Amino acid sequence: MILTGKEILKKLHTDIRIEPYDEKLLNPNSYNLRLHNELVVYKNFPLDMKKPTETEKIIIPESGFLLEPGILYLGRTLEFTETYNLVPMLEGRSSIGRLGMFVHVTAGFGDVGFKGFWTLEISVIHPLIIYPGVQICQIFYHTVEGEITEYKSGKYQANSGIQPSLLYKDFEKGA
Repeated sequence: MILTGKEILKKLHTDIRIEPYDEKLLNPNSYNLRLHNELVVYKNFPLDMKKPTETEKIIIPESGFLLEPGILYLGRTLEFTETYNLVPMLEGRSSIGRLGMFVHVTAGFGDVGFKGFWTLEISVIHPLIIYPGVQICQIFYHTVEGEITEYKSGKYQANSGIQPSLLYKDFEKGA
């Protein structure tokens, strides 16, 4: 089952934490999250799954920033979220998708116990100017049945910003 907006509101400060929270961003069954003003792009190609990646930071000015097709931009939500006893999920807003912008390639699924900013895997079909603070995606919550094991990944849990792939850690000894 997916929580309604009213149920999301009831669970704030217990099973759900969204900071900063703005009631105007609450929908009938989701909450809109906004784009932070930072992006990250990979610098050197080809990327190698077994090695850390070098990145470059881009600041999105208030006047906007032009995204180009064929480039993966990593962004993040302005909001920090924390979720317990529920499964958080992220989807792009339809208004964003109708402009030819994708906000995640594969990582729309969160885990029970995840806390942090959501790293967005942004790509566009055609050139598109974006702005910081735009309501870019929505978070919604599924109820869980059965015994819960909370997310405890050392890779992405409690992050403080945009996280490039840390897949290389899976190849390290003992992983």
